[in-house]
Amino acid sequence: MNNRTRIVAAGILILACQAGLASTFFVAGNGNDTDPGSQQKPFRTLERARDEIRRIKAAGPLPMGGITVELRGGVYELARPLELTDRDSGTDNAPVVYRVRQGEVAKVVCGRMVTGWRPTTNATILKRLDPAAQRKVFQADLKALDIMDLQGIGNAGVYQSDPGLELFFEDQPMILARYPNSGYLHIADVLDPNGIVESGQARTPEGRFVYDDSRTARWVEEKGIWLHGFWVWDWADQRIPLGSVTRSNHSLSLPIQPGRSYEIRKGQWFYAENALCELDRPGEWYLDRETGILYFWPPAPLSSGQAVVSIVRDPFQLNSVSHITLRGLLIEAGRGSAIIIKGGSNLRIVGCTIRNMGNWGVKVYGGTKHGVVGCDIYQTGQGGIHLEGGDRKSLTPAGHYADNNHVHHTARWDPVYQQGITAFGVGNRVTHNLIHHVPHVAIGFTGNDQVIEYNEIHSAVFQSNDAGAIYTSPPDETWTMRGHRIRYNYLHDIRGFQGKGCNGVYLDDCFSSADISCNVFFDMATAILIGGGRDNIITNNMFIKCNSAFSIDARGLGWAKSVGEFATKELISLNYKQPPWSVRYPELLNILEDEPLAPKGNVVARNICWKGKWGSTEEKALPYVVFKNNLLDTDPQFRDAPTFELRQDSPAFKLGFQRIPFDKIGLYPSEDRASWPVPHSTRSPPEL
Repeated sequence: MNNRTRIVAAGILILACQAGLASTFFVAGNGNDTDPGSQQKPFRTLERARDEIRRIKAAGPLPMGGITVELRGGVYELARPLELTDRDSGTDNAPVVYRVRQGEVAKVVCGRMVTGWRPTTNATILKRLDPAAQRKVFQADLKALDIMDLQGIGNAGVYQSDPGLELFFEDQPMILARYPNSGYLHIADVLDPNGIVESGQARTPEGRFVYDDSRTARWVEEKGIWLHGFWVWDWADQRIPLGSVTRSNHSLSLPIQPGRSYEIRKGQWFYAENALCELDRPGEWYLDRETGILYFWPPAPLSSGQAVVSIVRDPFQLNSVSHITLRGLLIEAGRGSAIIIKGGSNLRIVGCTIRNMGNWGVKVYGGTKHGVVGCDIYQTGQGGIHLEGGDRKSLTPAGHYADNNHVHHTARWDPVYQQGITAFGVGNRVTHNLIHHVPHVAIGFTGNDQVIEYNEIHSAVFQSNDAGAIYTSPPDETWTMRGHRIRYNYLHDIRGFQGKGCNGVYLDDCFSSADISCNVFFDMATAILIGGGRDNIITNNMFIKCNSAFSIDARGLGWAKSVGEFATKELISLNYKQPPWSVRYPELLNILEDEPLAPKGNVVARNICWKGKWGSTEEKALPYVVFKNNLLDTDPQFRDAPTFELRQDSPAFKLGFQRIPFDKIGLYPSEDRASWPVPHSTRSPPEL
């Protein structure tokens, strides 16, 4: 097709769309971007389809009913992020939909396939390898494949870092060569600058410490080793480059940097990674970034699957876009987060599968009424779905929502404070999701008026203690963060790191005004923790086989009294005595004159506690808490497990207990679901 023919064809399409006659463009792996995008002659790329829609919009309004871009099944390898802006928006009556043809699978691969593998035979390299690996490791030259962006570990801070380039094989993330292969090494002693043993904990510029393992002798000649450790607390991890190795006393040090010191506690834990000498088991890999040589011990024959390295960062970037739907895509093997939304309104991510990303699945910042619906999100380096929006000062809700999503096996790179789903800001909803195998927080929330309902959560908070499956995200929780609904959720099989305990719902440091009602807590450590907050309602819940149903403390009257200084300033800055705050939260009007840091207004009523322990209340908090009509240590008369349905003669009903619609909790079948049915397993099956 020559240029004149293409121009004529494009003009015909534009006129047809304006007349409402044509509304679909087609994209296929064997298409051609010089073709018109018809079913017979599809485009090759999403970018080309996007540009055609821009051309139509520039010539006039979109056709009634909008425009659909339909992808045929196949593999689409992105070379760069797909950027959508306001130029690409639809309207309420004319949305733009990018969808996969029904019954087909369209994989958007954000990396490059690695070919040209050969056994490693270089004598110098073989000498560095473990003897067990010397005949098992293969290598490929990434620079010869024109893969030049070899970014390594970066942005290393508390709670988060970035893996850079990663390797995936047979659709699974491979492991950057590490020691030990699983678990951690433990810090035996902390040393001062003179090499003298300090008592339990120390802060020094060198960050020197000892551990009892001769393995460090192998690390002396290695470059680029990182140590990933929980250096002081089990809820705060950080990656730090290895500084030096002292063989004589099995000590390690961290790199000396001007103005920086390291705090380390005896008994804490860490592991080493990014070391060629530790490539000693199937599934591990190492990249020499100077030569571009990738070394890999495949867990199966290389001919059995594809090896892919992640290349494209944040592959779908939607800025100030409205009325667009992405439906049914499979997005994988990228750096950063699969989909980032900033501003705009009414974007929907529906029935997509997102896996093997370096950071998050979907991140939403600002805008209104964006939704993530029916997606499967797993094997991400950090979290699943982040929803942030709304304005606290005006209490304007964002209206974002995450509904009917399956989020699991996340935070494989950064294990703490990388939530399965978050709701930040004002007025967002997290409903009917299934979240499991997340090492720390399943649902994190903050701000005001968040709704967390009908979710099932299990196998969470196993990497840390002092955390919750549903948790208020720090910092600066205060009594102004009000109006939350945490209802009709099923939390089970959550016990904490090393069995030391954790929480199902955790309202930290004076976080207030949550309605925690009609939830089922089964086989938990502590089901609910109220950390000194006010006006929290704990009603109509089931606590079954829990070590503790609840814990309520008065930390604001003790060690956390400093919260009051910040919280008071925040009240004033939010104009709490004027609308909308004075109307929405009238209980705040006189709070500064009413012992603001006292845990007043908390109610525990009409709950069932069976085959576990009732809660504990700090003595200072006890006068402020109302307990009423709770069924304790009395058989509630369940029907057959695991429905948690009560028989009609249950004594709980006489106390005012209302039936919990257990059958409505969790995922539900829908044409918007990425997959169905959705099998999943827990660490121990529920039994009554």
